[in-house]
Amino acid sequence: MSLIKIRKKLLNIESIYHEGGPARSEPIKAGSIAVVIHNPYAGKYFEDLSELVKDSTEMAMEIVPELIDALGGADKIQAYGKGAIVGLNGELEHGAIWHIGGGYPMRKHLPKAKSIVPAAKVVASAGTRLQIPLHHIEACYVRSHFSTIDVGVIDGPRPDELLYALAMSTGTRVHERLGGLRVDEIKIGDGQR
Repeated sequence: MSLIKIRKKLLNIESIYHEGGPARSEPIKAGSIAVVIHNPYAGKYFEDLSELVKDSTEMAMEIVPELIDALGGADKIQAYGKGAIVGLNGELEHGAIWHIGGGYPMRKHLPKAKSIVPAAKVVASAGTRLQIPLHHIEACYVRSHFSTIDVGVIDGPRPDELLYALAMSTGTRVHERLGGLRVDEIKIGDGQR
């Protein structure tokens, strides 16, 4: 029996045309999918967290395609990240479960993904907003794709809940122009350069 009990799921897609500079004809799309679930470990210390790791991985395998489809397909995804907000009766390690649970399914659904999936996590009260870092899926040193996406929900996570979120983008920052390693310069294939 799965430990996952979803109270709500949120899918958010942004279309970014400009930030005061020239408007793009085709926007950069950035999106997130988040679930608010019951935290089966809230309020008590558990040494073994592996059951929620397994169950959250299975859940992510189901929700990752939903986010990819909303952004136009796997071939469009250029950047990704993940994050967790742990309700106040939980501990930061319950958010760290999502490193495995959320990260591996994203990389499995994105054939070009080699770079580590950046993450943010916090223990906080309902209504907290989390800035999830994004970077390029093939090489984390591609500076043009360093960005964040804001995730949260006003009524969660409650003290005995977790909010797990995944984020993706179809491109760079809309007006990126600060140089660094370019996508067409990725050579090593090690997820970094």
